Amino acid sequence: MDKKELWEAVLAQIQFKISKANFATWFKNTEIFIKKEGELIISVPNAFSKEWLEQKYNKFILKILHSLDKEIKEVKYTINRSALKVESQKTSISPSQTLIGQTEFEEFKINKKTCLNSRYAFENFIVGPFNEIAQAAAWAISENPGTVYNPLFIYGGVGLGKTHLLQAIGNKIIEASSDKKVKYISAEKFISGIVNSIRNQSIENFKSEYQKTDILIVDDIQFLAGKEKTQEEFFHLFNSLYEQDKQIVLSSDRLPKAIPALEERLRSRFEGGMIADIGSPDYETRLAILKSKIKQKEIELPEKILGFISSNIQNNIRELEGALNRLVIYQKMNNKTPDLEIAKSLLKKIIRTPPKVVTPSQLIKLVAEFYDLKERELLTPSRRKEIVKPRQIAMYLLREDLKSSYPSIGRKLGGKDHTTVIYGYKKIFEEIEKNESLAEEIKLIRQRICSG
Repeated sequence: MDKKELWEAVLAQIQFKISKANFATWFKNTEIFIKKEGELIISVPNAFSKEWLEQKYNKFILKILHSLDKEIKEVKYTINRSALKVESQKTSISPSQTLIGQTEFEEFKINKKTCLNSRYAFENFIVGPFNEIAQAAAWAISENPGTVYNPLFIYGGVGLGKTHLLQAIGNKIIEASSDKKVKYISAEKFISGIVNSIRNQSIENFKSEYQKTDILIVDDIQFLAGKEKTQEEFFHLFNSLYEQDKQIVLSSDRLPKAIPALEERLRSRFEGGMIADIGSPDYETRLAILKSKIKQKEIELPEKILGFISSNIQNNIRELEGALNRLVIYQKMNNKTPDLEIAKSLLKKIIRTPPKVVTPSQLIKLVAEFYDLKERELLTPSRRKEIVKPRQIAMYLLREDLKSSYPSIGRKLGGKDHTTVIYGYKKIFEEIEKNESLAEEIKLIRQRICSG
């Protein structure tokens, strides 16, 4: 078989062995460039794909190739320069844009009509075990909006890539169908729009504008909590779009069940489609993200420095990029690459070593904030359900994570008897095993504690 047929046969086998998300990320725009004397050279679109295939998939690819052609003994990879040029044009990155400060300003190139930033794409979204399901669902709806996973609800902690994924959906849909009306907005801006339109007596115009949308993407939907008028208007808008098979995509820092003061009818709508979480990236994915970023910024940094950052910033992708930007600025100001000691000095305020110690008071405050309560409410004797559950979770975390004694926990929570604390701890301990929603809430609270 010729080169094209051989590679198609390889891709066909690979497609059955890995997820659709990983296949689209790593094997798109690849082909056999040269085949000679038992050696194959595979053309890939960029240096990051080259390194990933070499390190993660090379043995797998070679095994399949050898099964198809016994003469093939070695596989190498090369960058397709024309593809690289096209990719650079697509992402609007050029050498002149890598001057100090301009790397950050790229982020603010936003389409005024859609509120989307072309910088966010599936091609530069790094896929790992922590976000694979969310990415696959996002990719699926971007190919067939309104037909699968409607609504799509993506949740996870701060700085893990929710906004990137939401905007990638919008950008891909527009790229495929420029006539589609896509609208990306944060929940806070939506609330502000509702308030202003009521004040200006233009609420009907506001609603009419959104009802023309084909794909509505709302970031940080948890901010609708407690906003009764906004929830009412959003409920009607949601129903109108859903009944017309218009795609709705939402993000939050928690599950719908964990959003306080959210109307049950809205919570039910949010849970009616696909719910996917984004967790914290593992070490390999954090390293891959950094390598992707330095490739975009057209700089080089030693592997030791990238490894140091990846090992010490574990819970927030945004912090990873913030650390990298400090080193980029240093390199451009001093016209030299920092060594590991300089990098450690530059990043000492970002990297927490040793890990931050959380006090009982801080933990109680974080739990209260997560459930949109005032800290003093957890210390009262109130038996209201919306207070009892967070109070018991605080008891559980104080005991489980900080190893506090039951009497000490009782004192911290307004003078509760130690038997009350034991009951609260055991209730959460037993329920967490069978209640997936509760387990996710506690996981998200712990992420906040770690990111401090």
